[in-house]
Amino acid sequence: MPPQKSKINGSDAHKHADAKVPSSEQAQDSTKKQQSKDLATKSNDDGTSSKKRKADTKTRPNKAPRRSARSGANATPDPVNVLKYLLSPSSLDFCRPKDEIEDLKTRCQNTRTYSTSYFTPFEELICATILSRPIGHMLGLRSIRTIFNPPYDFITPKKIREAGNEGCRKALDKARTQHRQKTAEELVLLADAVVECLGTDEDDVSLDRVREESDHDTTRERAMLKKHVKGLGKTGLDIFGRRIQAVWPELYPFIDEKTSTAVQRLGLPGSADSLKELMENHRKELEMEDIVAQDAEEKKRKAFVRILERAVGADLEHNIESIKGEVAKNYS
Repeated sequence: MPPQKSKINGSDAHKHADAKVPSSEQAQDSTKKQQSKDLATKSNDDGTSSKKRKADTKTRPNKAPRRSARSGANATPDPVNVLKYLLSPSSLDFCRPKDEIEDLKTRCQNTRTYSTSYFTPFEELICATILSRPIGHMLGLRSIRTIFNPPYDFITPKKIREAGNEGCRKALDKARTQHRQKTAEELVLLADAVVECLGTDEDDVSLDRVREESDHDTTRERAMLKKHVKGLGKTGLDIFGRRIQAVWPELYPFIDEKTSTAVQRLGLPGSADSLKELMENHRKELEMEDIVAQDAEEKKRKAFVRILERAVGADLEHNIESIKGEVAKNYS
């Protein structure tokens, strides 16, 4: 501790004992100055010096710092709340193209869409073939929405074979998509492959033959599909696997690389096993009443698929931050 000023003054007085005695006015001034110094010294002794008070004032803000809406939206939300929101109807419009939202305003209530409908394995294979083409998310979903609804209803191998290349091309023209001729040809070839190699007849939409001949081994299933479906590569197989695991338990849990990136951007685990574990640990908190399933296990798998589909849909529509903002707003 530095020496006190009062003691320093006392030592100086002893050294200058022979100094001239000050006048009365000077003595009064000296006394006032000494009292001021003594008061300052006392403040120092109490540990509340002016310097310390100034320092404390700087380190003690008068108000809590403001949080901007933008910083709140960018903050990582609670993973369980993200799951709740993605499973809810409120998240749907953030996960599909605006084109689809507008289109449904003029269509019948039972219109089947990739975003909201459950498809047969054959239909899922068609979707994977279309969505693996080098076209945008909007065009892919519009194509599916067009060919799976009246007047086309391309939902069985028989219907596609009856339409032929020309009929499939007309349907894709109606969808105003890209690569129409090549996609039309691939749809007909896919229908032929199901009848000849992947199914049993023109009305078979189960693809159970694939599972049986592969002994329910996922690697062999993928190899068999790739071998017989023209244009179906890794991307298409990943899309198919992501969706079909809802009804093919041997694939569950599965998450492809692109979807893993999307769920991580939302603050969820990127590993299929970790995401599955998170959902199972909080199963009672998650709303799944609207998911139609044969049993509790299938409902669990379908909820898992919904999370994946909505996460990747939000990513493709550039709505990840919007989703996080809605979670913060609705579950704060």
